[in-house]
Amino acid sequence: MSNSDSFIEEVTEEVRRDRLFGLFRKYGWIGIAAVVAIVGGAAWNEWSKSRAESRAQAFGDAVIDALDMGTPEDRSAALTAIAADGEQAALVKLILASDLNADRTATLAALDAVAADASVRPVYRDLAVLRRVLLAGADLALADRRSALQEIAVPGRPYRVLAEEQLAYLLVEEGKTDEAIAAMTALMQDQGATGGVASRLSQMIIVLGGSLPQDSAG
Repeated sequence: MSNSDSFIEEVTEEVRRDRLFGLFRKYGWIGIAAVVAIVGGAAWNEWSKSRAESRAQAFGDAVIDALDMGTPEDRSAALTAIAADGEQAALVKLILASDLNADRTATLAALDAVAADASVRPVYRDLAVLRRVLLAGADLALADRRSALQEIAVPGRPYRVLAEEQLAYLLVEEGKTDEAIAAMTALMQDQGATGGVASRLSQMIIVLGGSLPQDSAG
């Protein structure tokens, strides 16, 4: 390689280096900003996570303290006073609805509010629907109960099995004994049926004069 070629390569390399430094001076802030954003984002996530955990713990403590109150009125007042929004507010309403000594009209209204709240996850809305049907009982027309239960008794819904169990009981209420036994027998063999559900269904089938599935007998 001649001296002139070597000189040209050195000059070319120097020009490249100058361009690189120039580009860095001009655009290097983008990389720095990206690093700051990543670090800042990680710190924000940690802070948000810690804040959410602290909020959840404070909410849980407030609920426990409220449930320790002696009278239904005191429990209701304490639960209602808890600062909550979104799903926490939905949980408070569901807890209020679980107090057997609470005002029935207010309880049904609270459940209706949760069931109709589109900002609440389906798991809570479905639970509110199920709880409302159970609490309303015969005061709610059988057709309305069936319609509400059928909406949450579809595959993929969290309380499908419990809703199907209640639908089977509606058949008993209508006097459709054979259909009820068939529905209960099928549900007992459903993989989603828990031991508690299977036990209740087996007892009801026996009471209705039906026969248990072979794998459940004995």
